[in-house]
Amino acid sequence: MPVIKSAGSALTATVCTALLLTGCTDAAPPAPAAGAKSPAPRPASGPQALPVRQIPGLGPDFRSRIPGGTRQALVVAGRTADTNTAQGVLYERDARGSWRPVAGPWPAHNALRGWTNDHHAGDLRTPVGVFGLGDAGGRSPDPGTRLPYDQDEEFVAPGTGFLGEPLEGSFDYVIAIDYNRVPGTSPLDKERPLGLEKGSGVWIHVDHEGPTQACISFQEDHMRRLLRALDPAKQPVIVMGPAPQLRR
Repeated sequence: MPVIKSAGSALTATVCTALLLTGCTDAAPPAPAAGAKSPAPRPASGPQALPVRQIPGLGPDFRSRIPGGTRQALVVAGRTADTNTAQGVLYERDARGSWRPVAGPWPAHNALRGWTNDHHAGDLRTPVGVFGLGDAGGRSPDPGTRLPYDQDEEFVAPGTGFLGEPLEGSFDYVIAIDYNRVPGTSPLDKERPLGLEKGSGVWIHVDHEGPTQACISFQEDHMRRLLRALDPAKQPVIVMGPAPQLRR
């Protein structure tokens, strides 16, 4: 079907059984290792909702990687470098430079073997870093995002995941993480500036209750809320990695 773009202007999360999608082409599946715009998301509750000068849990290294013009940062932190569960919180920066959590914390999954500072195709680790979030899409219709949104039947996740869980629906909503891709294109775009060996198709997508190949996944409701919250005018980024490293 044709690509549908909304008015608004990654290695997949799963084991794929067919090479139907950009993110499915980087590695063969290994054996498991031992649109009306919706209201802004509800703010996080409790003391953490108060504005703070710096995003909690981020040390000087990662704070310095956030562009000066960025006013939205999705922080996804895992417990250690080798764990595949994480937690995500969306922060926004006000005119005075203070950050406030506006959504989350949400449970998340990352890659089966955890995180890496030097991602390669098939390593089953999620790249650590700060990356832009500017393009979205999915098999389902645009839920009301301000990001460019490409609806296409090619957003298919066939087969089962590492825990035997069905992958159907995992790509109903996706947000492309700007790792080894060309920003401003559909998540399905196949151009890889760093080369295929550096992995590709790193997305945020719908959780299938198991670890991913390299992506970040959230529950479907949280994906819809995230899509509605992200604003390209605020130059959103994702800051992701194991919590001990993010604190440096």
